Amino acid sequence: MQRRRLGASGIAVSDICMGTMTFGSVCDQTLSHQICDTALDAGIDFFDAAEMYPVPPSAETFGKTEEIFGSWLAGQPRERITVATKVTGPELGWFTPPVRYGRTSLDRHTIVRACEDSLRRLKTDYIDLYQTHWPDHGMPYEEVLEALTHLKRSGKIRAFGCSNETSWGLMKSLWAADLHDVERYQTVQNNFSLINRRCESELAQVCRRENVSLLPYSPLGGGVLTGKYNDSLPPGARFTDYLTGDAERQKKMAKRFVNERTLETTRRMVEIAESIGVSVTAMSVAWSKQHDFVASTIIGATSVEQLQESLAADELILDSETLARIDQVDVEIPTPMTEDGLRRL
Repeated sequence: MQRRRLGASGIAVSDICMGTMTFGSVCDQTLSHQICDTALDAGIDFFDAAEMYPVPPSAETFGKTEEIFGSWLAGQPRERITVATKVTGPELGWFTPPVRYGRTSLDRHTIVRACEDSLRRLKTDYIDLYQTHWPDHGMPYEEVLEALTHLKRSGKIRAFGCSNETSWGLMKSLWAADLHDVERYQTVQNNFSLINRRCESELAQVCRRENVSLLPYSPLGGGVLTGKYNDSLPPGARFTDYLTGDAERQKKMAKRFVNERTLETTRRMVEIAESIGVSVTAMSVAWSKQHDFVASTIIGATSVEQLQESLAADELILDSETLARIDQVDVEIPTPMTEDGLRRL
């Protein structure tokens, strides 16, 4: 497994990262530990969690993923593992975070308290990469960065990054860091896949020119790119539950992933993958890894067998002809996860 540096930090990680958002929901502790063992044996040394996991989030399960992962981490040589987790931030996107301490903003109080809670659940005395899960554009950028800088200088975290951030928000934060003489974001973790290629435009330029590493999540488009939604809604699948449930926010989010344009893109990607003798899962992960602004691609799993499919991308390099065929699909069906086909972010 190749290793890449996170931004300008001193942290180098495997170019595939093990996501943990299923730990505590679909995966019980035993299965979660088996997935971690399999990932580590395959050369993955980078694991990503969040205080609000597992997904879908709820007040009852808040922090459960960190507890399960922490129980596994406690039995490993700590210096061998790179641990990433996140502070939730304000109500944004498709979820409503459980209220902690009477607030969900990214002020200094919340960030420091959240970090301390994550350290306790993870059973470790430091976090390698601490990330803001959702931006808080209503907070002064310097306060967010000063809180994170305080955590780094106190030894509780080694580096920090952001997630689900816009190009404007990332640049604004980098400018504020330089202006106020505090630490910068080293990474940005955003949705990026063959059905959501928006990061290739403005955000990619920010990453390249400012030395910020992208950590793509959902390289399989929430499982859509496996083709399992193409014929019908599979029972028990995440987007099946969202689309048939009563929560309007979850339903709206699921329709971004499962629609006519994403399903047609998936059908064509499956054809391309089959023509080169690999699974569409392996091709999707390999495609993500081949971007120069990407440090590590975050994969998820609900079983060891599913993990093995993604691990097939470890040494897979897509040739120029295959990349051109993939790009042609994007020309014909641009940005399937947006209604109008326009690229944003």
